Amino acid sequence: MTTENNKKNAEVKPANKRGVARLAAVQAVYQMEITGARLNDVLNEYEAYRLGQEVDGDQYRDADPAWFRDLVQAVFEDQLRIDPRIHTALSEDWPLKRIDTTLRAILRVGCAEFLRKKDVPARVIINEYIDVAKSFYEGDEARLVNGIMNRLARELRQSEFED
Repeated sequence: MTTENNKKNAEVKPANKRGVARLAAVQAVYQMEITGARLNDVLNEYEAYRLGQEVDGDQYRDADPAWFRDLVQAVFEDQLRIDPRIHTALSEDWPLKRIDTTLRAILRVGCAEFLRKKDVPARVIINEYIDVAKSFYEGDEARLVNGIMNRLARELRQSEFED
């Protein structure tokens, strides 16, 4: 049984590292928007001082650094494709610029993952970013992320939703 449990733990660990990488990517994208920090500076800061490190007495969980880097770079490189897609998925009375900065970061990283990580099923991506939203908010924001991510997924990954 121990070998079987070790196999299960080994299978779960990369997914957990990706989840932590997603959360860190959202934080990095938020930081870049708020502070105007440069991409390479933020990537280097997170990789050297945050991912899997202790910061101000808090232990950050270990993350998949390549996944983190890919997501943050994707938002940076594809933002001119990402923002209009998110804007279209929003209701007319809530343009992207009106959305909270943290929500914008969640949606941008999630949309980037739809575009760049074709090997990850859309429904998995949606659930991951709902969880990310829940780590920041206690209200209806997770439902908002769910609705917008579903609209984006159906547009960007239409074949995954055909019956």
